[in-house]
Amino acid sequence: MKVAVLMGGNSFEREFSLASGKNICAALEEAGHKVVPLDTNDALVPTLRSERPDVVYNALHGKHGEDGTIQSLLEFLGLPFVGSPASVCHRTWNKDSLHSSLAKYRDITGEEGVASWPQGVYIARDAFKSMGAATALDLVGERVIGGYPVCVKPAHGGSALGVHRVDNPDDLGEAVLDALSYDDAVNIEQWVEGVELSVAILGTGWDAHALPPVEIVAREGFFDAEARMHEDRVEFFCPVRMASLAADESDAQAIRAEIERAALEVYRSYGVRDLGRVDMIWDGSQARCFELDVSPGMTDHSLFPVACRAAGLTLTGVVDALVTAAEGRTAF
Repeated sequence: MKVAVLMGGNSFEREFSLASGKNICAALEEAGHKVVPLDTNDALVPTLRSERPDVVYNALHGKHGEDGTIQSLLEFLGLPFVGSPASVCHRTWNKDSLHSSLAKYRDITGEEGVASWPQGVYIARDAFKSMGAATALDLVGERVIGGYPVCVKPAHGGSALGVHRVDNPDDLGEAVLDALSYDDAVNIEQWVEGVELSVAILGTGWDAHALPPVEIVAREGFFDAEARMHEDRVEFFCPVRMASLAADESDAQAIRAEIERAALEVYRSYGVRDLGRVDMIWDGSQARCFELDVSPGMTDHSLFPVACRAAGLTLTGVVDALVTAAEGRTAF
């Protein structure tokens, strides 16, 4: 097939996207497809219309790539693509929507569910700029269950850009300002300690299945943007080490199964299609999910390829299956 691979863009995650796109292009070429790599500039639509690819692979990260912008454009052009439709991306883009999506899913399915999420508050940039929200930051300690430390992060976006651990009120304002430099809203939520995990998922609906969970161990601090770009700043263990979950082997296996169920619950609650990645922390008693990524990174250091290798899958085989499934279906 002729496959257009979208990469780059103009978000803060451009460099991550270019690295992902390079690996996707190489994998598709190895699988025998004709690849058309495209950046998202003003020539994108004319090029797509003239090239008429059989399918589009979206390797964009961050704004435009994950917020429904590129998906709605491809739907308008009638081009089938790998990944979730625009309606799903609109919801997953807002990290504050997780609790409402899970609640609605549980109402529909009648399932009790196992996924949890950090409690917190959402404040828009305009509330700071023109409504004086900065004068109320002293309320954070009582609004966020457990008080300090808290996690401050952009309400939209990925790659841990603008994410901070704040241990006391004196450092809160600076962290909020930095987070708002990446986005138009900020989440201030519980800082959750525990085993940091990422669960890659392939498939759609009840056919979706979780790949082995990746345990993430930062050599210092936490898995921030710097650690994501430098291999020597972090260690990955896939599958997650049983000793990290429980001393007893059978208890650890049961916890791993619950972690995978929690990831699948989040994935299905949003209606994600084809692939995704759920990031969470096992706090010793439950899976605290805090992000769903509908366009997982595919760089040399990314978590999704790590999980694929642990499952005995090659990136070539995975992307070949994804474009094959997407080819011929309606763009919606």
